[in-house]
Amino acid sequence: MPEIISRRGVFSLLGIATALAFVVPTSLLTASDAEAQAQGTPAGQTSPTGQTGQTGQTGQTGTERRQERRKARTERRQERRTARAKRRQERRTARTERRNERQSARAERREKGNTSSSTPNPSGSTPK
Repeated sequence: MPEIISRRGVFSLLGIATALAFVVPTSLLTASDAEAQAQGTPAGQTSPTGQTGQTGQTGQTGTERRQERRKARTERRQERRTARAKRRQERRTARTERRNERQSARAERREKGNTSSSTPNPSGSTPK
């Protein structure tokens, strides 16, 4: 038959758990086999390429990687600018073509209207 735990018993268990949390070192709670990584090469030692602080995987220093990222950003920006200018020019060309078509169509309608109404109005006034 299960026993009913009193408030006093619950609080004492809570106190013991809190005390153990402070006593148990954090190294036991967060056991990790990972080791710290060294920051570059030790002072005085150089890598085979003659530069200090290189990473083994890419063979580039942080400065070189940063410069490559900057160069890639600049190239992407320039590509966007070029594409934008091209689209802008296409819009301008299309707009000019549409304008010319409208103007020529308007001129044709005027010509057609002038030739059909070439007969003078007998009253001598212009139609309203």
